[in-house]
Amino acid sequence: MKDVLTLRVNGDQVEVGVPTHYTLLETLRYVLGLTGSKQGCDKGDCGACTVLLDGEAHLSCIMPVYEALGREITTVEGLADGPYPHPLQDAFDLTGAAQCGFCTPGILCSAHGLLAENRSPSRLEIQQALSGNLCRCTGYTKIFEAVEVAAESLRSGKDPRDIVAERYEVALPARSMQPLEESHA
Repeated sequence: MKDVLTLRVNGDQVEVGVPTHYTLLETLRYVLGLTGSKQGCDKGDCGACTVLLDGEAHLSCIMPVYEALGREITTVEGLADGPYPHPLQDAFDLTGAAQCGFCTPGILCSAHGLLAENRSPSRLEIQQALSGNLCRCTGYTKIFEAVEVAAESLRSGKDPRDIVAERYEVALPARSMQPLEESHA
């Protein structure tokens, strides 16, 4: 049996026909084709499915889709500013915070939720905000550094590339000002 639901996802209102037992994650991935949120443990332990509901991080694998009705759902695909990556996405790329990438979308959403509330988080606050996200590859240090770079960028308005270049005393090639779609053509 299916129901037709109206959801607000990444700024767009969408109508979806979903089986009545579907979770928010299943609806996002298998009905809407938004595969950034990952299906990991299916029991709320790994955080790979984390999305934002009204700006706060939530585990979508254990949330019935009905609980998202009337709320703004933001997935990792919705973090960018149009074709330009969010400073968090830039910082993860520049610091090498993503390795296999499976956990990255959930971590980005959790970090985004933190930075929406606190633009100057301490390392401990970052660790606590990301404590529900399991990463088996990185050891977390680069992830925490990426969140710190993004926080500084959001506070100061400086490009994450400039912050990374200063922090790590490295020369980075000039940024291509092409939007994401054009740079991957």
